[in-house]
Amino acid sequence: MAGVAAMTQAGWSTQRIALALYPFGAGAAAVNVFFLSLIFSWVGGPVVSTGLSILLGALIGAPATWYFARHIRHLMDVADGTDAR
Repeated sequence: MAGVAAMTQAGWSTQRIALALYPFGAGAAAVNVFFLSLIFSWVGGPVVSTGLSILLGALIGAPATWYFARHIRHLMDVADGTDAR
């Protein structure tokens, strides 16, 4: 049908965006976990090791990156005029 706009997503899928951004999300989460443990050390808490910070960052970074990728995909849809919301 010529003249009828197709309601398809152009560009990367949410999954592909999340996979591309995951190393950055996990790294940011790991740094935040480490700095949070430093702040808690001021009141007597333990300082988390680098390895544990990386592990926790990898776990926390997965859902955080997924939600950020969904947001980016939504912005792409709004820019294309294909937002279904």
